[in-house]
Amino acid sequence: MPNAHDPRTSPIARFGHELSICRKQKGLSQKRLSEHIGCSPSLVGHIEAGSRTPQLDFAQACDRVLGPPGSDHFVRLYQRIHQPLSGPGWFLRWVEEIEPEATMLRIWGPSLIPGLLQTEAYARAVFLGHYSTPETVVEEQVAARMRRQEILQGDSRPELRVLLDEWVLNRPIGGAGVMREQLDHLAAIAGRRHVTVQIVPYDTTCTDGFSSAFVIAELADAATTVSVDSAGRGEISAEDDLVSLILDRYDRLRTEAYRPGESLKMIEKAIKQWSQGT
Repeated sequence: MPNAHDPRTSPIARFGHELSICRKQKGLSQKRLSEHIGCSPSLVGHIEAGSRTPQLDFAQACDRVLGPPGSDHFVRLYQRIHQPLSGPGWFLRWVEEIEPEATMLRIWGPSLIPGLLQTEAYARAVFLGHYSTPETVVEEQVAARMRRQEILQGDSRPELRVLLDEWVLNRPIGGAGVMREQLDHLAAIAGRRHVTVQIVPYDTTCTDGFSSAFVIAELADAATTVSVDSAGRGEISAEDDLVSLILDRYDRLRTEAYRPGESLKMIEKAIKQWSQGT
């Protein structure tokens, strides 16, 4: 039977778990924290136990009292409760437990712009292309993908090292207008200090990783974990053999990739080509 206090069981449990940890790190009792926030000690206790659902003003007060200036950690946890992500269990584990805690994400995209870097229009075109997905579900999936990108904001954002196959720049997802907007967005992200984007040439002889996309997550307090896509379902694992295999594939692909400056020029060239098609 799952432990109700296990942060993996639900977004509410995770909020309570994080609240307890941060409160203790600040050396505050539940009573002292309640005085700072302006609520009852019992409310703090119930939320930490996962038996009460926090509201937005409570989350904002927790960020103000427990976090560094400008922190939105608890607001983001609140949003996970009230705007839950959707998807299969393995995917939810990745986006709820692993991706937000990563200090570095190494991403390989052999066929599409990776989800963390997609625009809303591009993401919508991708989901609409899944013919088995009802159109009524598409907007929920798009909104969930946009919420995932919140991890790229703030001081705790992970470092991104992204490898893209060259064909991704030319694959007409959603049409010329969508592609131009998407590549504009990609170029802007590539210019950020914590992001590296490199293009792997289409004529590379290195075929490692061409069968699937993958992400490697480095975590501060846990083992490096990988997410590997497949035609059926994805796989998440921290097993040494698989992690070593995926790291080796990433390194081989990166050896073949253009340097970041050259890659940015390729993205900008593709933007001009798509602009001519609109």
